[in-house]
Amino acid sequence: MLNNMAVHCYSVGTVQMETTVKSKAELLTGVDFKGAFFSSNSAKTRQAALESLKSAFSSKILYEFIMERRMTLTDSIERCIKKGKSEELCAAAGLACLLCVQMGSGIESEEIFKTLGPVLKKIVCDGTASVQARQACATCLGICCFIVTDDITELYSTMECLESVFTKAYPRDRDTNGVSSTPSTVLHISALLAWTLLLTICPMNEVKKKIETHLHKLPSMLSCDDVNMRIAAGETLALLFELARETDADFFYEDMELLTEKLRALATDGNKHRAKVDKRKQRSVFRDVLRAVEERDFPTETVKFGPERMYIDCWVKKQTYDTFKEILGSGMQYHLQSNDFLRNVFELGPPVMLDAATLKTMKISRFERHLYNSAAFKARTKARSKCRDKRADVGEFF
Repeated sequence: MLNNMAVHCYSVGTVQMETTVKSKAELLTGVDFKGAFFSSNSAKTRQAALESLKSAFSSKILYEFIMERRMTLTDSIERCIKKGKSEELCAAAGLACLLCVQMGSGIESEEIFKTLGPVLKKIVCDGTASVQARQACATCLGICCFIVTDDITELYSTMECLESVFTKAYPRDRDTNGVSSTPSTVLHISALLAWTLLLTICPMNEVKKKIETHLHKLPSMLSCDDVNMRIAAGETLALLFELARETDADFFYEDMELLTEKLRALATDGNKHRAKVDKRKQRSVFRDVLRAVEERDFPTETVKFGPERMYIDCWVKKQTYDTFKEILGSGMQYHLQSNDFLRNVFELGPPVMLDAATLKTMKISRFERHLYNSAAFKARTKARSKCRDKRADVGEFF
């Protein structure tokens, strides 16, 4: 009887220990690594696991956890990209981006990219794959290459792959009046933005070649009837001008007058056939693009995270920040505080370690916040009143 009790106690203890180990993994990621993600025959179950991992990777730093399972994760992502349908493939590509963001630049990340890179390129260039799948793979290819590659040949190869996609959006006739959007426009936008990100880490001699190739072709995309394509082309142009002037202080663009005319029209667009939200977004972006091209100016933005601040003071930095914000979402601020790779990219130095007492002293009181908000509200109201008065005067005059 004592032997039976001992066996029973051992069994219970073993089960409890296994449950504890399993719960630790599930608490961190929301995924049962022994079952659901890796061996389930249900596409819905696999996709739910991918989304749970994406959520965990974007909101936490899980370096040690990933290091223990990186081969399993890489193999599973590769399987989902190769065999999954469109939605599962998109989720797997998104997870691959976050996996590289977590790992940062290093040998382990290079191994992940060596495995996934060829698969991603194949899908990006596969005309029979769905547009959504190709779009997700183009973004993933650009981000992962940006993070991990030290091989200049691989960088150029990846850029050529992306170029082969977005250059199909260029009009064949230079004198065409406009570019019509197609179902593939979202793919062209993603490929262009991923290519632009990689251009920011290219050697200057390669940057010059790319500027010579694309600077006279990109303005044609400003006439596209898709607002996101117009914005992507405009921001890419601003970045190309910035890089061109860094390489050559006396850089001269032949069609500057025609280009600034186009940019000014987009910055003041009042076309009634376009949605108000699209017009507002477009005007805001192209005011900045016009300033960059015409005046070599950039409106500095401030990003606050915890007790720190980061100043975005150029188009290269803006492009990089926007890319990582898109994939990290609400977790961007946390990663800026804690992720060594991102802090290195934005030159923020090592993570700032502050104790609870220091953080408490840095917080302003509710009363001080109220006074600040009241003053800001009054100033804003006065400024708007002046603008309204001016508009009213103009109306009465006419």
